[in-house]
Amino acid sequence: MNKLIANGGCAVGVLGVLLTVASGVWRITGHYHLAGFETMTLFVGGMGLMLIGCFAKLHLLSTSRA
Repeated sequence: MNKLIANGGCAVGVLGVLLTVASGVWRITGHYHLAGFETMTLFVGGMGLMLIGCFAKLHLLSTSRA
């Protein structure tokens, strides 16, 4: 189960980084919509995904036994 949370946390975190970078670059180039969504909405969604990945890693750190 811990392996699943670790891999899932990494995958969600990477997806969040990619979404945040893509929407940030798209917004900087002067476009305000990407795939039918506002770029700021996608930016916040990417930050949320990164937060979920961080919480998954934090859960693993707090439950691991030394």
